[in-house]
Amino acid sequence: MDVGGRRLYYYAAGSRGAGETVLFLHGACASSHLWHTVVPLMPAGHRLVVVDLLGSGRSDRPGEAPLTAAAHGERALALMDDLRIDQACVVGHAAGGAAALSMAIAAPRRVTRLALLDVPAFDDWPRRAAPVARALARSPFGHLLGAPLLAGLAHGALLRGFADRERGRHALDQFLLPFAQRLGVEALVGQLRAMRDPGIAALSTRLDAVTQPVSVLWGARDPWLAPSLGARLAAAIPASTFSAIPGARHYTPVDAPEQVAAHVASLLTR
Repeated sequence: MDVGGRRLYYYAAGSRGAGETVLFLHGACASSHLWHTVVPLMPAGHRLVVVDLLGSGRSDRPGEAPLTAAAHGERALALMDDLRIDQACVVGHAAGGAAALSMAIAAPRRVTRLALLDVPAFDDWPRRAAPVARALARSPFGHLLGAPLLAGLAHGALLRGFADRERGRHALDQFLLPFAQRLGVEALVGQLRAMRDPGIAALSTRLDAVTQPVSVLWGARDPWLAPSLGARLAAAIPASTFSAIPGARHYTPVDAPEQVAAHVASLLTR
């Protein structure tokens, strides 16, 4: 789908019924593949729309377009317009969760509910998340390494975000392959730099404006964003619940798809 002059890839699953649409957003250095084991576990009667954010997966290179949470949120709302989706429950992981929060604040009528998984908030993201990956993005040599080598270094840095390393290797292969082939090094550097989005702290000052039912989910062993951050985030959002998933690390949709799908299904009944 062409959104603002750039193509966003999405796929639709599920079955239309009385239930509302559910929109899935991944975070930086990932893709729609993040949700591939969650989607089949979702309850029937819902249209499920899974997006590759700009600069990821099968979507276009970002070029000069920003990769901030607010910009991703604006493009997701434009995609909803093009797909004639008036309202949706938005499920977001990591930076995709920050984009979902941005959508809920900017267009509260369009977002019925939020599921936020291991989401950067307040001022914790710049200090904690993927320090090696961020160092690669800051390095003046990042562009000189070439996309395959830079993707390989990012792969090693991000692997500790998975509870099952073999499953994590497979997921990262899917997430990072487009950068080594079609998207290129500029897109990957842009993704890594997006981990330092200054707008995330600004979003955190407006959490009391989020009035939708919210489920905050966290990997109990997340190495970059501590579960205490999730509890703090939930405490700042009026109609919010918090759950830590035992054994899961940062990539909870990969580590614990059954639990994630069950929590989203429960949210859809609130």
